[in-house]
Amino acid sequence: MSALRAPCLRQRLGSSLSARVAGPSGPTTRARIHDTPGPRWFGPDRPIRTVHGDASMFIGGLSALLLQTLHPLAMAAVAAHSGYRGDPWGRLQRTSTFLAVTTYGTADDAQHAVDRVRAVHERVTGTTGTGEAYRASDPHLLAWVHVAEVDCFLRAHQRYGAHPLDAAGCDAYIADTARVATALGVVDPPHDRRELAERLAAYRGELRPTEQAQEATRFILLHPPLPWAARAPYALLAANAVSMLPTWARKPLGLPHLPAVERSCVRLGGIALTRTIRWAMAPPARTCDTDGQEPAAVKDPAHRVPCEDRPRADRPAQIQ
Repeated sequence: MSALRAPCLRQRLGSSLSARVAGPSGPTTRARIHDTPGPRWFGPDRPIRTVHGDASMFIGGLSALLLQTLHPLAMAAVAAHSGYRGDPWGRLQRTSTFLAVTTYGTADDAQHAVDRVRAVHERVTGTTGTGEAYRASDPHLLAWVHVAEVDCFLRAHQRYGAHPLDAAGCDAYIADTARVATALGVVDPPHDRRELAERLAAYRGELRPTEQAQEATRFILLHPPLPWAARAPYALLAANAVSMLPTWARKPLGLPHLPAVERSCVRLGGIALTRTIRWAMAPPARTCDTDGQEPAAVKDPAHRVPCEDRPRADRPAQIQ
């Protein structure tokens, strides 16, 4: 009986995660991204595909959201224009689709996605409660969002990813993301770990915990719009996202720093959680010919026979 239940459980869990992260159009979007022929910004061997296709992105993405709240101008723009409280899943789905398209989609689709985001940014302007003006298209703010994301994504991958990168791979990942950042309007984005660390440090003097940042943190960590059955796994996800933050980022947000607990219980739980997500969202079995290669003519998963189990870095965890 257990052998019969496992595939059903896997399918239900994978479908539930996909529905939350990719939305109802997830399968159609996935097919368009991966099956449309044409040149890509990044080839199949690029580190950006490895990082963005791993379940560790669930932890890295949540950690990035927390870190990004510390810039008052960026947080003011999010609070006033993103609708994260009214439609948090829609915002997540748009973000995950953007990452998937720019990482795996055709060059034309990637550029169109960037153009749409830039058009939205041009319309996002305003003033904070203290009278500071902001523009979402400001290259300086765009760079903050970029470096916070890249740092958190890479940290999470190196701790929880199925295939952590070596030193050269980490630098190559940062260089890959710089291409997307430049297209979005970031001026001179970092290209390696040294530059990334320097750029993050340069923002420290601008960061502060506004009331909007604290409200967003409480919403993300304590009041996610989830059914009760999902609260415990999400709490574990959130604990690991907090543990990924630099120490200097936690105190302003009122987040605890418990090194001993984080090194043992929290990290072990995070490893187990990402393995479970990876298992649930694994792509369908591949189809092989007699040489172990996947025939291009076979597109219907219902007619596929499994290949050997081997890593797949060409399917983003966000839209499985």
